[in-house]
Amino acid sequence: MTDRSVYLVVVIDFQTHPDRYRHWRLAVDGRVATLDMDVDPDGGLHGDYKLKLNSYDLGVDIELADAIQRLRFEHPEVGAVVLGSMKERVFCAGANISMLAGAPHPLKVNFCKFTNETRNGIEEATAESGQRYLAAINGTAAGGGYELALATDHIMLIDDGSASVALPEVPLLAVLPGTGGLTRLVDKRFVRRDRADVFCTIEEGIKGSRAVEWKLIDELVPGSTFNERVADRAAEFANASLRPAEATGVTLTPLNRMFGENGVDYSSVAVTIDRDARTAEILIKGPTDSAPADPEGAVSAGADWWVLRLARELDDAILHLRVNELEIGTWIIRTEGDLDAVLDHDRFLHEHAGHWFVNEVMLFWRRVLKRLDVTSRTIVVLIEPGSCFGGTLA
Repeated sequence: MTDRSVYLVVVIDFQTHPDRYRHWRLAVDGRVATLDMDVDPDGGLHGDYKLKLNSYDLGVDIELADAIQRLRFEHPEVGAVVLGSMKERVFCAGANISMLAGAPHPLKVNFCKFTNETRNGIEEATAESGQRYLAAINGTAAGGGYELALATDHIMLIDDGSASVALPEVPLLAVLPGTGGLTRLVDKRFVRRDRADVFCTIEEGIKGSRAVEWKLIDELVPGSTFNERVADRAAEFANASLRPAEATGVTLTPLNRMFGENGVDYSSVAVTIDRDARTAEILIKGPTDSAPADPEGAVSAGADWWVLRLARELDDAILHLRVNELEIGTWIIRTEGDLDAVLDHDRFLHEHAGHWFVNEVMLFWRRVLKRLDVTSRTIVVLIEPGSCFGGTLA
């Protein structure tokens, strides 16, 4: 039986790097990237459950989110991303049931929230960044595993007589698919509502030509040509992308942060926790430098450019407070700095929104603010003399 107390003492870090991935294999070959799931069964965040059959917990999704982010910023040349699996005849079995059974309710909520945000990020990368995702399903894709595939723009299923897609949550667990399953079936793939209802009651899922007929997948591919067809389709998507093939990427360097007993200090964000009052003050510091002269100057500044650095630090602070500080119910957001300098950076963003890097930074800010918006806390903004709430910060 899972010891729920374990979940309350493990501090979850949302920062990682491909060199430290335990569950994903990321490779870039010209205009195409492959992101293969290879979950370590013994690599659970809490160590008291096995991540069998490419099932996932929050740790698996933290790596996925990191890979998606790095592809967008560090690899402007990539126009297509293939989501695959390195497990034989298994794509992904979805969220780990033992993990969910043992986790306290707040952590279940935050897990589902983060996985939804990550899948929304995949869709945004396709729609707004020109990095088109396709899923290469080499076996069973069940529950959250199929929901992961649904977040991509194109689904290819191997035709080996056993591979299938399924949303078995209703017959197995008596719950609805929680990571956008039915919503994406109906609103994104335009599956008939009656078929969607029937599909989510079939424990074993649907395979073969019926999956194509019902619009559950886009292509059914013989096993003998599966890898070749996936590569051809990815190349086709990449060649159609408007991503700048010759551009230089921006490396997402490690965050400059220091954890204390009652807060976290970053270069542009300071979090101070009052445990007796159950509040956290989030202080955002305005820029000390003027905006870059041109987009090339922004690329040269890279991850140290104030606008990007602040977005990354604020995003990390939000996730840390959301998941690791469950008793802190009220967040107080303050700013300090030169309002004109903030507006100067904001004008630069809008004037150069057509540049790939500036566009990515603006999209990242949108994701950060959405994450803040759906965080279940009382959030208070304190505007006072010396504040710099303007532009994006407004």
